[in-house]
Amino acid sequence: MTKVEAIIQTSKLEPVKNALHDIGVEGMTVTEVRGHGRQKGHTEVYRGREYTVDLIPKIKIEMVLADDMVDKVTQSIISTAQSGKIGDGKIFLSRVDEAIRIRNDQRGEGAL
Repeated sequence: MTKVEAIIQTSKLEPVKNALHDIGVEGMTVTEVRGHGRQKGHTEVYRGREYTVDLIPKIKIEMVLADDMVDKVTQSIISTAQSGKIGDGKIFLSRVDEAIRIRNDQRGEGAL
């Protein structure tokens, strides 16, 4: 099993969610997060004063998948969230040793 964590632009959440649903992803956790990468934020003006916004709002999507779904899911996220501009986001993959469904103590891929 593999944990997929994708950090994407907030405007891309619905298209990515729909694309994942279309390829059979049933569950995911979505969190509103803030951070920055290479873009280092930007400067804005509010009531005549300039200030720096260095933590950009992003969306973090997390899901644990069977290994045979990982390539399909990462390609789906990339093709849907990619604009070609800085700040599109990142995908992180981690191995998961075990998954346990609390309701009935089911283990392994069946718990997903």
